[in-house]
Amino acid sequence: MMSLFRWIGRFEGLSFLLLLGIAMPLKYIWGQPEAVRIVGMAHGGLFLAYVAMANYVALALGWSKRVWFLSMVASVLPLGTFIFEKKYLSETGSLPKK
Repeated sequence: MMSLFRWIGRFEGLSFLLLLGIAMPLKYIWGQPEAVRIVGMAHGGLFLAYVAMANYVALALGWSKRVWFLSMVASVLPLGTFIFEKKYLSETGSLPKK
């Protein structure tokens, strides 16, 4: 369960960076909106999967409200999911209840 959550977070974070760093410049600088359509749709699906999985994992593992809130904030910040994983998700799959 935690491994799946980590991977969804990694893909969600990567898709967000691709959207901001490649697709948006292609649209607004070079007038090619197709990349935003494709990457944006993928990112939207991964974002929803991340939020749903974060809620599921938070309930299953008894995360504190603070940690749950930080997981939600991480989903809307560039590099947020990577930082959240590094700081709060231990290698053993458990989470400190801070």
